[in-house]
Amino acid sequence: MRQIDLAAEVNKIKPGVVASPWKDFEHVRGWGVFGAPFSSGHVLALRVFPQNDFAPYRTLWHRTPDGEWSIYFDGPRADTTCPRYFGAAARVNAPRRVDLTWTGPMSLTVEMDEPSCRWEMNMTTSPIFTVMSAIGSRIPDWAWRSRALHRVMERAAKAFLGLGSVRMSGTMPNGQYGVLAPQRLYPIAKSRATFDGVDLGHTIRSAETPVIGEIPVSARAVLAIGRAYFEILDPQEYVRTKAELQSGRS
Repeated sequence: MRQIDLAAEVNKIKPGVVASPWKDFEHVRGWGVFGAPFSSGHVLALRVFPQNDFAPYRTLWHRTPDGEWSIYFDGPRADTTCPRYFGAAARVNAPRRVDLTWTGPMSLTVEMDEPSCRWEMNMTTSPIFTVMSAIGSRIPDWAWRSRALHRVMERAAKAFLGLGSVRMSGTMPNGQYGVLAPQRLYPIAKSRATFDGVDLGHTIRSAETPVIGEIPVSARAVLAIGRAYFEILDPQEYVRTKAELQSGRS
């Protein structure tokens, strides 16, 4: 099997402001962990989007065992990072520094100071993930507009990858219609984390798929590389926000 250097692969995505290829949609391009359920009942998620319509950013998500989400964003402001789409379903949306350290070709450590978090993970691959990645990486951007394709990919993710009842498209907590377009997928073979002094234990395959708002994340920890597209609800706000960032206003 070909040796994979995942660290080098994700670092090929150079930071920059890039216009969406879809009319009337903004987009993000990068990588992250859909959702990682832990043996303690906590859930973590990671989003790293070097390219999008506004500015590069990364976010760390945390869900308590009783279902409360917090989103910590390392980027210019909340309305140009993940809270733009998911913030309405989170109890906390707060700016924080999120550090990423690749300790090996397939090993990543995520750290945050307050609340303190250290999340270590080791990725791997398998024949079925290799096949699904080969399919995903060959689907052109325009084809992801098809809801029929979304449903096929959702069924495959549940049946073959063990991701649970994930959805490739749907209405985000903040009201936008959104589409996930994963291209390559790598299961997380081993992962442990602490959050705010609590040992979260190890990642598991959850019997129930965690959700934020009405959007499922993933019942299994998987790192994905790809894109997402979100409907522009207010074209004037979109133009104004871009102009404010370009002028240095936050």
